[in-house]
Amino acid sequence: MMQATLIAPLRRLAWPALSTRQRAGALLLALLLAFAWLVPLWHDADPARQQLVRILELPTLAAPLGTDHLGRDMLARTAAALRLSLGMALLSVVTAAVPGILFGVIAGWRGGWLDRILGSVADACLALPGLLLVLLLVAIAPGNFWALYVGISLVLWIEYFRVVRARTRVLVASPQLEASRLLGFGPLYLFRRHLWPELAPQVLTLAAFGAASAILAMAALGFVSVGLRPPTAELGLMMIELLPYYHEAPWAMAQPILALFVLVFSLNLLAGKDPR
Repeated sequence: MMQATLIAPLRRLAWPALSTRQRAGALLLALLLAFAWLVPLWHDADPARQQLVRILELPTLAAPLGTDHLGRDMLARTAAALRLSLGMALLSVVTAAVPGILFGVIAGWRGGWLDRILGSVADACLALPGLLLVLLLVAIAPGNFWALYVGISLVLWIEYFRVVRARTRVLVASPQLEASRLLGFGPLYLFRRHLWPELAPQVLTLAAFGAASAILAMAALGFVSVGLRPPTAELGLMMIELLPYYHEAPWAMAQPILALFVLVFSLNLLAGKDPR
């Protein structure tokens, strides 16, 4: 009996159990992570090295995925592009989640003028479409990774704020939380015991959707040549560079498209249901 009493609170603090669909997404994402970070350990080709005598080569033992229009190794470039996309997604999601959750809990808990101010800031950020906001920052600092990262983070934090604020309003009015408050427990305990176990599934879903959105945004900007600059190995930039050679080397053009599809698909599986 005592053991069950001790284990129950620990379970409530843990992340929610994943569904079959989410486990499939997590497995697929783990395979992509392994591919992106293990390829450089056994295939030491430089993703930026040009070999003009080996342009658009078919896959060989030396270049398992062939070469592009400048003779660069496609395996090394695809792995490097996945590392860049995953790094951007992780940075953007963490940067957006921390203030989004913090401000959402504060606004939903306190209400009043603070809630109105934070809500107005979020609404102001929504006045400009997300991709246009990212484009604005990229136009100020063309080809800059950090400008792209800041722009994407500014777009993503709003979703965390709105979802967490709405859910916190409901939870604060619950009898369980009110009983704990009357017993003298502090805000940290109330958040850890009553709010976070309910918010965690939605935060996980938002994180997965946000990561997919960040990756797609970076690829879209690269595809229209306003994102990162060559010779950076980035999925959208690789697509637009290889597009003129689609008929001569369809296998090369297909690789960044397939990598982007599988990456976003795995994150969408991991996300589960839309928390909104």
